[in-house]
Amino acid sequence: MKITEKNAERSAHLGIAALLLLVLPLTLEPFWLGAAGKYLAFAFVAVGVVLAWGYCGILSLGQGIFFGIGGYAMAMFLKIEASAPELPDFMVWSSVEHLPGWWQPFTSLPLTIAAILVVPVVVAFPFAYAIFKKRVSGVYFAIVTLSLALTLTVMIIGQQGETGGANGITDFKSLLGLDIIGDASKRWIYLVEVVLLLVVMAASAGLLHTRFGKILVAVRDREDRVRFSGYDTAMIKAFVFSVAAVLSSIGGALFTLQVGLITPSLIGTVASVEMVIYAAVGGRLSVPGAVIGALVVGFLKSFLSEQFPESWLFFLGGMFIFVVAFLPNGLAGAMQRLLRLKA
Repeated sequence: MKITEKNAERSAHLGIAALLLLVLPLTLEPFWLGAAGKYLAFAFVAVGVVLAWGYCGILSLGQGIFFGIGGYAMAMFLKIEASAPELPDFMVWSSVEHLPGWWQPFTSLPLTIAAILVVPVVVAFPFAYAIFKKRVSGVYFAIVTLSLALTLTVMIIGQQGETGGANGITDFKSLLGLDIIGDASKRWIYLVEVVLLLVVMAASAGLLHTRFGKILVAVRDREDRVRFSGYDTAMIKAFVFSVAAVLSSIGGALFTLQVGLITPSLIGTVASVEMVIYAAVGGRLSVPGAVIGALVVGFLKSFLSEQFPESWLFFLGGMFIFVVAFLPNGLAGAMQRLLRLKA
């Protein structure tokens, strides 16, 4: 990477930090700041997609699976706290008499955080390593992950008494006794989310600038040569896929805190494809671009769904096609070309 590109990336990181920490909190009303926080939850997913798809060539259309793991883990803890000492309301309505055993760890916040970070790895790594060891990749891997997201959605909807079914889990009031629904609380949650996102961005960019980052690009471009050089490419790809899974899970947990609900629709095929669109629009080779893409697409989604409730998905699909056809490196790539022309 050229020095000018490094400087441009560093400037982009600083610009995003200033935008998220200063501009948005000082200019947006509480409602829109909460909306920005919701979109930034998807930015975690988009950064993971950049690492997996942009730099390692792993196109996953099932990131909603891991987004849901984090989102449901946080929701279960919050719901137990909100319902104590009774069972959650949807369990009562379904005549469930005792808290299911797999809910028990979520009575503890440390165990809940551990689940958010560990369960995605436990699910993603063995699955990905087995698939990549069989040298399944490209569109075939994308189809497999898409089908798994659909399967998980159906399973959650079918277990109404233990998962809330199609309605999901909602109606949270506090986190360890602290209010999480007031405007002041939402602002603090937003700031914590931004700090975590900036740390993730810095760590991701640092990883890509190491020797391992160069290996990722080599795996993406000529996996056969990397394999013949003695590297276990299945292990490398499974590791990156697991990192993206953890980032998606963190995003899901923060989404639940910001929005106050989690539903199966955030796990399914439409949501999983949207998560790829965030990275594609921002730039699948740019960590800062992934964040900008999440904000741009998020606000466009809100605006278009209000103005064109029957056809907004067509606008979103058209935007994705336009980016793939004319801006293959997204908004970040277009900005880099402009900087080169000026230089």
